[in-house]
Amino acid sequence: MSTPPRSSRLRWIIAVMIVFTFACAPAGMAPSPAGESNRAPAATPIAPAKELAAGPSVSVGGTTPPNAEPYDATFFKTYGVNPFIDTEDEHLSTFGMDVDTASYTIVRRYITDGNLPPAEAIRVEEFVNYFKHDYPEPEEGAFAIRLDAAPAPFRGERYRLLRIGVQGRHIPAEDREDATLIFVIDVSGSMARENRLGLVKRALRLLLDELRPTDDVGIVVYGSQARVVLQPTPASDRSAIIAAIESLRSGGSTNAEEGLRLGYQMATRSLEEERGPRITHLILCSDGVANVGRTGAEGILKEVQDYVANGITLSTVGFGMGNYNDVLMEQLADKGNGSYAYVDTLTEARRIFVENLTGTLQLIARDAKVQVDFNPEVVSRFRLLGYENRRLKAEEFRDDTVDAGEVGAGHSVTALYEFKLHDGAEGRVATVFIRYQDPDTGEVTEIQQSLGTSDILPTFEEAPLSFQLDAAVAEFAEVLRKSYWAQNTRLRDVLALAQRVSAAMPDDADVTELVYLISQANRLMAQE
Repeated sequence: MSTPPRSSRLRWIIAVMIVFTFACAPAGMAPSPAGESNRAPAATPIAPAKELAAGPSVSVGGTTPPNAEPYDATFFKTYGVNPFIDTEDEHLSTFGMDVDTASYTIVRRYITDGNLPPAEAIRVEEFVNYFKHDYPEPEEGAFAIRLDAAPAPFRGERYRLLRIGVQGRHIPAEDREDATLIFVIDVSGSMARENRLGLVKRALRLLLDELRPTDDVGIVVYGSQARVVLQPTPASDRSAIIAAIESLRSGGSTNAEEGLRLGYQMATRSLEEERGPRITHLILCSDGVANVGRTGAEGILKEVQDYVANGITLSTVGFGMGNYNDVLMEQLADKGNGSYAYVDTLTEARRIFVENLTGTLQLIARDAKVQVDFNPEVVSRFRLLGYENRRLKAEEFRDDTVDAGEVGAGHSVTALYEFKLHDGAEGRVATVFIRYQDPDTGEVTEIQQSLGTSDILPTFEEAPLSFQLDAAVAEFAEVLRKSYWAQNTRLRDVLALAQRVSAAMPDDADVTELVYLISQANRLMAQE
């Protein structure tokens, strides 16, 4: 009688035991990730962030329970690093789409300030999705899928890199629905630091220039208590809106719960006016520090879940550093069916509030999910880079009651997988499925596309420049978050790849900046 294959649960337990063993062993005893063992550590823990000797302190998750723990402890209990998975145990990989970019800009702020970021601040998918991707537009429906594969540049010659590019349908700015925007603005004492509130004001004035006369703007502020500064006012009344913005002053404690509740109540009253199809969207501008009332994402949103169910979306925009609460801001946007961005400069504010305004406001898909079916006859193992906090169970892919990701007009979503082929195997490598709900009709659509071994490029250098850029960006993130799988990667090798790509894309300022950031991070690591 043949021996049955080991169960996924048994392998998971064994892998965790291995991780624990190496965590307790002297340095140098961990196996090389480039080795051929199929026992990958499962959800390898991230090492605690090194305390900064100077400059901004490592962010914390708030000032009272449940967010009083250090940033790294909050992250450590929640996420981790995706392991390699053997297809004999599981051949499906499922996750909710994510269009957030905040992790990259937060890390940019750390590095430009002369500090390495805490490893727990790194979310690989937010690094990759920060950069522009010129994927083909969908001919019909909300999405088009683009698949690319080539040798993985940092994982050894036997591994390949798969890029899944999902392009959302563009909607011209003039064709979007009218919007009621409710800004919930943190004016507590912490927003006086680094002139955070001043940057918020300048960002809002930029946005005002992009609104139509038929759009409305409302403003709620909160410090120790929340209050209404401006009832929903037509954007045509520019002087009244600017006067309200300029009147904002900082001071007091931080009652984010009350501020959001008041903002949702204002949005609900606007919905009840029944003025036809209209976007109703809350935008929270804050450093995320909550120290009055409920201070965690679960607690803050507990009383406003009904508002979310009624179609009022919430995006969060972060400002500041030092006591900045990345965890809370990311979770609020996730649970509020919106997006999360971080503003460190006025240029970044322009990107969010001007260049990407329609994508932020006009949803083209709700509960958008991705499932990748790897062929066990061709692929021996695979690993998803990032999306650890977006993982779903395989059976949840077609369960339309499961909350997933929301995607705005024109947004693209990129996911990267590393995988290893069986020796000599040919045929279908993987099939990618996308499932989403139309935000207006509720109709559920599923599309798919497959990749075969014949589609894999023979060399990495033959891949599109954007593919090579994604590989560099993802590995930069992996090194910064101290990923088990990147422990043998030298940051100078990532820098060399980024420099080569930048030389071929001299007009892309984002790529030029990436080279600078990798160079600075390499210098800072050398000083540790």
